[in-house]
Amino acid sequence: MRALSGSETLTLWEHGSHRHPLDRALLALSFADPSTRASAADWPLGRRNRALLTLHAAWFRARLDAWAACPKCGEKLEFELNVRDLTEAEPERAEETTVTVDGQVFRLPTSRDLARAATSGSEREAAIRLLQICRVGGAEPSGWTDEIIERAGQGLTNADPMAETRVALTCPVCDHRWNDSVDVASFIWAEVEARSRRLLWEVHALASAYGWSESETLSLSRERRAMYLEMVRL
Repeated sequence: MRALSGSETLTLWEHGSHRHPLDRALLALSFADPSTRASAADWPLGRRNRALLTLHAAWFRARLDAWAACPKCGEKLEFELNVRDLTEAEPERAEETTVTVDGQVFRLPTSRDLARAATSGSEREAAIRLLQICRVGGAEPSGWTDEIIERAGQGLTNADPMAETRVALTCPVCDHRWNDSVDVASFIWAEVEARSRRLLWEVHALASAYGWSESETLSLSRERRAMYLEMVRL
């Protein structure tokens, strides 16, 4: 996967800044590979997340700097994740088309499905809506109990492990242990935003010093921009 140029970074940030996080993830994938523009929304989530992790390593680095708040005492934990560790933990395999749980048949959820379910009023309603959207066979239960939701969710997770990345954490203050989910797409966008802001500052600084246009500044390599910026500081 090719690297993202400075001008492409700014264009991606501009086009995605007001979009929903789900749309930002798909937009990033389409920038990396335009051929995915019409299809990525219908990929199973595991395939999408694997592609996003690969994209992060290609555009930025293989390390993800993350943090989480302990749900018991509120202590902030900082930790690192490695893209290769995450992808190699679940080797890529042929996608299962359907999953059967308690006589009900479900297909694997996609980004498009998540977007439709996200309009629900609560997390539980969203989970039920997602299962209803993905159910392709079997009799719908008379009531979606917590047990049914949990079993169906676990069945889908087993079929598509990369759909949700979870890490085991231990609080160094209160020793509380829990599992937290990692939103892969949010890491991509945080990097895009940080790099865009940095690029805009560089454009402003070099334009002020030398009168260069944005395109002229961005046409320079990162190393050469750094050299000129160091001269500006002197």
